Amino acid sequence: MSDQGVKDAGVETEEAVAAGGDQDSRLSAASRAAALTALEDGDIRYVPYKDESDMPSIVKLIEKDLSEPYSIFTYRYFINNWPDLCFLTMQGDRCVGAIVCKLEVHRCRNTHRGYIAMLAVEKELRGKKIGSKLVRLCLDQMWDLGADECVLETEFTNEGALALYRSMGFVKEKRLHKYYLNGNDAYRLKYLFKLPQGFYDGLGCLGPPMDPLKLDEAPAQGIPEGQEEEEKAAEVVQGADS
Repeated sequence: MSDQGVKDAGVETEEAVAAGGDQDSRLSAASRAAALTALEDGDIRYVPYKDESDMPSIVKLIEKDLSEPYSIFTYRYFINNWPDLCFLTMQGDRCVGAIVCKLEVHRCRNTHRGYIAMLAVEKELRGKKIGSKLVRLCLDQMWDLGADECVLETEFTNEGALALYRSMGFVKEKRLHKYYLNGNDAYRLKYLFKLPQGFYDGLGCLGPPMDPLKLDEAPAQGIPEGQEEEEKAAEVVQGADS
């Protein structure tokens, strides 16, 4: 083949790859839109974070239940760096629910770790599964982005939040003493997308994630369906990843 033919073939291949990537992006966007539409309930709808105009509504909602204050820079750190992991629940033009997350490589274990930083639902709408739907949206998105695990912290006295996360497959990893400024302890909760190596040998959760071949041999570890646990208390998670 001539040099020109090689170049033409290369261009065609690059165009085909680009077209395939664009198609995958469109399919992914369409899938996300379908998932959001499926969650609608009457006048309640779920939308992805759009831009800075959404920020005041998120801050106003979350600050109602915080046990300690956040600066605007904390919100911007999470939302501007991981806008795909922020979702809002809208009732008309009013924001009645929000979740803010991130996903990055954990510095100690070299795993892709998701983190739920903030979750809030208006008091009069709690118990309607809004919180669990928001968490589900973020877990699904983290899975699509290749997450190995997801963690969060919540006050050890927040029975409603503990019940919510337990129903979705989170387990207690450790208790953090005097974690909050008010002196309360926290539980760190963890959700595993992929079981760690050595898990079936009784070695716990400290190993690296299994490779895909070993995962195929293990029981399915897809995202479990939420159980019928009522969200009874403030659906707010505070803390910074450590």
